[in-house]
Amino acid sequence: MTQRKMLTLIVVLLIGAAYLFGLVPIEKQTVSNGNVDHTIVFPSDRYPETAKHIKEAVASGKSAVCTIDRDGADKNREKSLKGIPTKKGYDRDEWPMAMCAEGGTGADIKYIKPSDNRGAGSWISNQLEDFPDGTKVEIVIK
Repeated sequence: MTQRKMLTLIVVLLIGAAYLFGLVPIEKQTVSNGNVDHTIVFPSDRYPETAKHIKEAVASGKSAVCTIDRDGADKNREKSLKGIPTKKGYDRDEWPMAMCAEGGTGADIKYIKPSDNRGAGSWISNQLEDFPDGTKVEIVIK
């Protein structure tokens, strides 16, 4: 084996070991449909502001998957909205939602008109009401 090939092999092994032992972070990706229990299609025509927020948040790296955790919603909401002031005439929309295990600290927050935000929240709640906590649901924007 030549010296160059030996050096290349050592570098490849060192990089692999760094990933294996968590020394180099692996970029997080959205969970694909194969790793979820259900997929729901969110109606962007009915709730355009919320749909736009979800698309932007997912594009910036937030999860499109919601692992339902209703008991953690209040705590997640408190964490995600901490330091985000209210704004007259707007709701503070969170993505991932507070009712998701992925929500809380680091959630993407956007000011949205109350009618759009609350309608979207009600729509999603109705879609998820029969699913138990722990269910993984992918939210896809139509």
